[in-house]
Amino acid sequence: MRTDIKFLTIGQVAERCDIATSALRFYEQKGLIKSIRNSGNQRRYHPSMLRQISVITAAQNLGLTLQEISAALAALPDNRTPTKEDWEVMSKQWAQDLDTKIAQMQRLRSNLSGCIGCGCLSLTSCELFNANDRIAEEGNGPRFLIDGYADDDKNCELSLCGFNSQF
Repeated sequence: MRTDIKFLTIGQVAERCDIATSALRFYEQKGLIKSIRNSGNQRRYHPSMLRQISVITAAQNLGLTLQEISAALAALPDNRTPTKEDWEVMSKQWAQDLDTKIAQMQRLRSNLSGCIGCGCLSLTSCELFNANDRIAEEGNGPRFLIDGYADDDKNCELSLCGFNSQF
């Protein structure tokens, strides 16, 4: 281990990364970052943690969960700090995940006032949109929003924004 490396205090890292010291402690507790302790039992961070924390912050700003971020970091050999190449690989995967989330959110926005395909059968329109709870065969949850059924899809007899020609 090199002895000429200047380790940073928790306050220095918090200032450099523009996050709270409590967030750093939380990230460390979750295993996302690591520190060493000095003789006074104070945290000291290797300068490479600045990059790791920046990756975490950027990923959180993209809407990724700490679990998703942790999985990406854990996939790095020897749990090393992400390199530029690592970031490119992670960001491409996250971009695909974001595209999926964006599509789901657009469907949600478009269908906020329609049936969500939950299988509840409690609304008067459910018998029209989801007769005999047939959408339950597709899985749990709001299937129309999750799967994005359109007018011509096999399970949707009605348009989410009005009746189609079948009625």
